[in-house]
Amino acid sequence: MAVFQPAEETAMGARAMIDDGLFERFPKPSVVFAQHVMVGPAGSIGGRTGAVTSAGDSFQIRLFGRGAHGSMPQASIDPVVMAAATVMRLQTIVSRELAPTEAAVVTIGALQAGTKENIIPDEAIIKLNVRTFDEGVRKRVIAAIERIVKAEAAAAGAPRAPEITALDRYALVVNDADASQRVVAAFRQHFSATRVHETGPTSASEDFGSFGAEWHVPSVFWFVGGTDADVYAKAKAAGTINELPSNHNPRFAPVIHPTLRTGVETLVIATRAWLSDRERAA
Repeated sequence: MAVFQPAEETAMGARAMIDDGLFERFPKPSVVFAQHVMVGPAGSIGGRTGAVTSAGDSFQIRLFGRGAHGSMPQASIDPVVMAAATVMRLQTIVSRELAPTEAAVVTIGALQAGTKENIIPDEAIIKLNVRTFDEGVRKRVIAAIERIVKAEAAAAGAPRAPEITALDRYALVVNDADASQRVVAAFRQHFSATRVHETGPTSASEDFGSFGAEWHVPSVFWFVGGTDADVYAKAKAAGTINELPSNHNPRFAPVIHPTLRTGVETLVIATRAWLSDRERAA
């Protein structure tokens, strides 16, 4: 069964399909496969057993102050300063509250306050995103965010407590060990050895994991490289891979071939490997 899932970018697509009766309207599969194009030599295939993409949590923080004219700062409780202090303190969660062996990313993607250079506004908005690979680390990071936000507001004398609103959440995507080994063996038999490689966990997030987790079947997720192979090789030699346009960059444009063919082949090969194994078992 081929599933064309929308809205992965907003963590709503898989949930919407499940809520629309996907599990009731169609038979339960034996395994679920998915893939995603990423930066990498076009035609390459990468994946791993275990955690493959991170959990993702996004929040909006609303900080409250007291507005005043810029010429009378003593009459204000400045939410801009409050927000700036909060942003700086949030950066210490990863650097000072987690061990070097624990992985997490805290990104401030938006800071909005005021409209006029000589007016201190009433409030400020911070939007942030968290990526983690361990549920314990995730809970600690989120608790630290709440603690820091409330403490900075209290330190500034905010007239009311800040509002922290969850925007979206991606669950950790974990590749089933047995299914992953079967798929990788099929890939290595079909493709050249140089095209199939093991990756580390990536801090990108996916809602694909909901299908396997909630259908209670094994799942395997892998990546297909989409960068022109020569461009990638030159960037690797120069140590500038991080400068290549990546997903959600407006200049990210995977080359059509062999990216498209590889994507089709991987799904077909993985499916055939699984079906042939079932036939032998029968």
